[in-house]
Parts: sequence; structure tokens; C-alpha cells
Amino acid sequence: MASKVTSSTSADVSKYTGRATSRSTGNTAATMAADMISPVTRTAVSLEYASLRHTLHCPLGMYVVPSVENLLVWDAVFFIHQGADYSFLEPFFHVLTSQSKGYYADAILKFRLTFPSNYPERPPMVQFVTDVFHPLVSSQNGTFNMAPRFRPWRYALTITSQASSYIAIRPKEHHVFDVLHYIKAAFKKHALDGISESDCLNKEAFRYHNSTSSFAALATQSSLLSQSASALFDRDHPSMAGKVTDGITFREMSASDLQEGRSKLGLKEWSEESS
Repeated sequence: MASKVTSSTSADVSKYTGRATSRSTGNTAATMAADMISPVTRTAVSLEYASLRHTLHCPLGMYVVPSVENLLVWDAVFFIHQGADYSFLEPFFHVLTSQSKGYYADAILKFRLTFPSNYPERPPMVQFVTDVFHPLVSSQNGTFNMAPRFRPWRYALTITSQASSYIAIRPKEHHVFDVLHYIKAAFKKHALDGISESDCLNKEAFRYHNSTSSFAALATQSSLLSQSASALFDRDHPSMAGKVTDGITFREMSASDLQEGRSKLGLKEWSEESS
């Protein structure tokens, strides 16, 4: 699935009003009224979001939208599509189908980015709303540990000039699109292989290194649960992040509505595509 972001060419926060599909309310200490956000942080976050329109900045399969109530809170969903099916090789090379397709193949994971009030000096916090069994994701509150990739978080100095009434921000070394790409990479085998126990927020998931089959079973289970009707459509579905009103919502479509939508997009019926 191609990536899609709701974007604007302007850094003005007012341009983002009403972009989310529903009103989103943050449940973290970083939530604040828009007029309390410093000009430096407001501009930095707005430019980060606007930059996602550039090619390959937003990873394929990810959709990102800022909260209509708070620019410092972004809601996102990640559709995981990993690899081809190499199950036909199992009799010859003993390849695990779950491993060749990816442990989290077809998972639909919602997560939230919350920017600190002094961004870009400190990185955004990533918190998964969808329950997922992963070494870097806390089973208590869904917090995602970015330290393996951003240790430390590097940024350039921010220069402000009150006399000239403008804010100039020099390019930073780390950006939000780097965070998004790391989130995507963290669900792939090569990233899982490199995770150290000290970085694991879910110690049980570290069994990946000594009991791959057990890890694969639990990771696959979390992937299947993320695709369930209750996880996708039930707004009261239990979440690791607590009760969250997400800015990205799904609506179950009837067969006729789905057919009409696919027709408008010029898509063939699935039966025709698979034949």
C-alpha cells in the first residue's frame, strides 16, 4: 500500500486544523493548548509534518495525521507488508514460513507520536496504541524504545531573532521521518537480530534470541489480533496506551460500498487480481 499523509505546504499551524478524521485528545503530560507552544517548537513540528510530503519521507504503508487539538500529538497507523511467501521452499531448506513472510506480516498497528515542549532538543515519544508483542515495545503502556537508533538524539542549534521577528531553524541531523523509518525497520528480522537485552522494554519478547519459535507464535498472534474487527472498529477496545481517542479511525464497509469504492479507484475485483 502506498504511503499517504495529510500535508500542507505551509508551516502555519492553522493550516492543519480539521485534517484528522476525528477529534483526538492526548492523554500525556505533553498535551497543552496551542497558544502555549513556543514559536520554535511550533515551527519545527509544523515543518517536520510538511516535509512528509516529500518522496520516501513517509514510509510505505504508513499514514500520519496531527491531532486537530494539539500540534504536538500525531496519530499514525502502520500496515505491515513483509516479503513474499517462500513456504514452497520449506521441504528443501526447512525455512519457517512465518520467518520468510515476516513475524508481523499483515499487522495493522496504530501508534502515537508526542512531541516535547522543547522539541527539537528532545525527540518525540512513540507509543503504540495497538497491542503488539515486540522487544522494544513496553507491554505496560505501549512505549517504544528508540534508543538503539537515536543514541543520542542529534539536532542542530535553533537560532531565534526577536529583533527581526522571524525564526530560523538550521537543518537537524535527526528528523521525524527518521523516526518513522526506524519504526518500520524495527519489525524486520535484521533489526530484531541486533536488539540487545538492555534496550528491551518487553523482556519476555527477548526470547526471540533463544526461542525463535515461541517468539514467532506470540508475534504472529499479536499480528492477527491487530486485524480483528474489535481492534479495528471498536473505539472502546482495550489498549496498551490506555483510553485513547485516535485521530485515525476505521469504518467497516459493506460489500457494495467496498465494490463502489474500488470501482472509483479503478481497481479490479480481488478475484480477478488473483486469477
